[in-house]
Amino acid sequence: MTIICNEIKNKKYKGADIIKNSVCIIVAGILWGIISLFVRVLQEIGFNSMEIVCIRVTISAILMVLLILVKDKSKLKIKIKDIPLFIGTGVCSIVFFNLCYFEAINVIGGSSLPALLLYTAPIFVMIISLFLFKEKITKKKIISLIMTFVGLMLVTGVLSSSDNISYKAVLLGLGAGLGYALYSIFGKYLVDKYDSLTITAYTFIIASVFAIPISKITNNISLMFSFKAIISGIALALICTVLPFLLYTIGLKKTEAGKAAVFATIEPFVAAIVGLLFFNESLTIEKIVGMLLILSAIIILNLNKKNI
Repeated sequence: MTIICNEIKNKKYKGADIIKNSVCIIVAGILWGIISLFVRVLQEIGFNSMEIVCIRVTISAILMVLLILVKDKSKLKIKIKDIPLFIGTGVCSIVFFNLCYFEAINVIGGSSLPALLLYTAPIFVMIISLFLFKEKITKKKIISLIMTFVGLMLVTGVLSSSDNISYKAVLLGLGAGLGYALYSIFGKYLVDKYDSLTITAYTFIIASVFAIPISKITNNISLMFSFKAIISGIALALICTVLPFLLYTIGLKKTEAGKAAVFATIEPFVAAIVGLLFFNESLTIEKIVGMLLILSAIIILNLNKKNI
């Protein structure tokens, strides 16, 4: 009887952990989805896209270090041999996907295709995870990915676009998707070694070291001294960067990398709502159907059933 009770308790705790980690990842996606609120303000001040990326990672790195110094200084200790993994999360993922993403927008002159290709990340994660983590690709995952991909096509309006897209733009967009996926891949190797605070802090420390010279933000450093820029920069770093990355990293501990990447695709759904409420963007039937497909994919992955 005692053994049966313990098994029931273990199942309940396991189920609670699954829900908690899934929620962490979904909330992270929501916070990433409202990023345009602060980016728009910084753009109006005069910063270009890469300078905003630099502001994001640099302030985030500072906030993370301050948080660790207050909470537990020992979390700043890492092994030299793991630095390549942090370069993976900081440079290969954060810096690389931002550079590809913004350059794709520059080449195309719009954001629909880059946004769609950015969210090919779950496909990259699932393929890479098959070889690195031996994760199974079930029918449920495949169905969810197809629904997510079609939903993103509808949300971004790619199906209604008649523009001719260059190969360069497509490759840049796919590069953004690959870079976005690499955080899950490199992060999976780090979550069993370090606290989520440590992982997030060093990701942004290394990202900022690379982003500062790339963005050449020092040429416009005077713009940062306005009250509006300081508040927007801190909000961008705290609300849309530090918090979601911490939540995503925590959620990644007990969630397969493939599923985690799909959960985070709630971001474009939230971004569409933000655009509707704050920037007078249109919400067509096509976009609504796309959003419902994305949410349905997330629900399917959360169903507590055996793999189908």
